[in-house]
Amino acid sequence: YKSAQDLRKLLSIEEPPAAAAVEVGALQPLVVALQDTSTELQFEAAWALTNIASTEYTKQVVQAGAVNPLVQLLASPSPDVREQAAWCLGNVAGDCTELRDIVIDAGAVDPILANVRDPKSLSHLRNTVWALSNVCRGKPSVRKDVAERSMPVLTTLLLQCQDQDTLIDACWAFSYM
Repeated sequence: YKSAQDLRKLLSIEEPPAAAAVEVGALQPLVVALQDTSTELQFEAAWALTNIASTEYTKQVVQAGAVNPLVQLLASPSPDVREQAAWCLGNVAGDCTELRDIVIDAGAVDPILANVRDPKSLSHLRNTVWALSNVCRGKPSVRKDVAERSMPVLTTLLLQCQDQDTLIDACWAFSYM
């Protein structure tokens, strides 16, 4: 836990040393940590991977096998773990359509939508809607089945949500479809 936390803190600086983390082989242990039973360890590992996935090393996060465990964590009993997993998957999906489609094919859409429907905090809502907008982003456009499942949830948000940041990302998601 402490090692994952230390790495996450190191990767949380303005210009994270993602290249060094990849080069020393940190990705595989972080992916293994996603599958641990400790939600604290899962959270730290997901956060570290989120920070790496926000750099030019997004594809390496996918190649290390992070997507499927992250999708599984979208159903974690810990709202913090669910939020962090969504954030990481949003970084991956937002990188390019190839990686977006990997996230979709791994089954991320329905668990992301479930988190949008039942967020445990405003931050959780914002991050899951942002992740959903990245899942919908790109050319060619997202598959029809993804759009059809997403639109009712996004419509409900537009009608009921008062948070401007959430509404902006919901509108972006609609615009991508």
